Amino acid sequence: MTVHYEQGFWHVDGRTGVVVAAGLGLLIGVVIGGLGGGGGVLTVPLLVYVLGQGAQDATTGSVVIVGVSAAVGVASRCRGGLVEWRTGLVLGAVGIPAAALGTVLNQRVAEPVLLLSFAVLTVLAALALLLDSGPVPEESGGGVAVRTRASVVRVVGCGVVIGFLTGFLGVGGGFLLVPALVIVMRMPMLPAVGTSLLVITINSAAAFAVRVGAAPELEWDVLVPFTLAAVLAGFAGRRLAERCSGPVLARALAVMLLLVGLFVGVESLIALT
Repeated sequence: MTVHYEQGFWHVDGRTGVVVAAGLGLLIGVVIGGLGGGGGVLTVPLLVYVLGQGAQDATTGSVVIVGVSAAVGVASRCRGGLVEWRTGLVLGAVGIPAAALGTVLNQRVAEPVLLLSFAVLTVLAALALLLDSGPVPEESGGGVAVRTRASVVRVVGCGVVIGFLTGFLGVGGGFLLVPALVIVMRMPMLPAVGTSLLVITINSAAAFAVRVGAAPELEWDVLVPFTLAAVLAGFAGRRLAERCSGPVLARALAVMLLLVGLFVGVESLIALT
């Protein structure tokens, strides 16, 4: 068993690292499958603070893990009206250039600054979701029709922001996209989750395509078990989403984001001082 603490981080190596990675992947899969977002928000801190990876390495690994998990999630939701395809494809398409730009900036920002940016964004997303006073739509259908000028502006704006965050912070953006779809666009929770997974898949593919040339040597012995476990657990997450109400899932996502954001923020500030 090779577990040691060094310079403020836990490091897990060897076979122990594989087992721990698989266990963490189960957690991430339930989150992605059930909430349609938040997987990257958890994946990056876990890769950094538990498995001892650097911020740039962790964000690249997160793109792989979250992207594959999201793609499987979309495939499992193709039937039943759980994916708003037109909205998702538009969001993903406009986010591709932004994802490329974010990826370039990711390689030029110091690690503590990158993690602090990650923390601030996470806390803001959590607060926005917690403070929303409007009811969360519960019906299984519906969504935003990309027809009016206001709808187009909303879709394009969300797509650009989510794409940039995928490239810059290595997160799928679902932790921002799901609240945006539910709060701003008034989309029901279940199709919001499915649509979010579609956007995450597109943006993750774009971000990885840009990173692959100059990407660090990925630790595939960690990423493969992590990703496989996340994919399998995603099905359990979907069942969880179907049994819980939209408001319950929204609050669960908000609380998770707030706790993770505060932890990463404190750690980043300590590193900067």
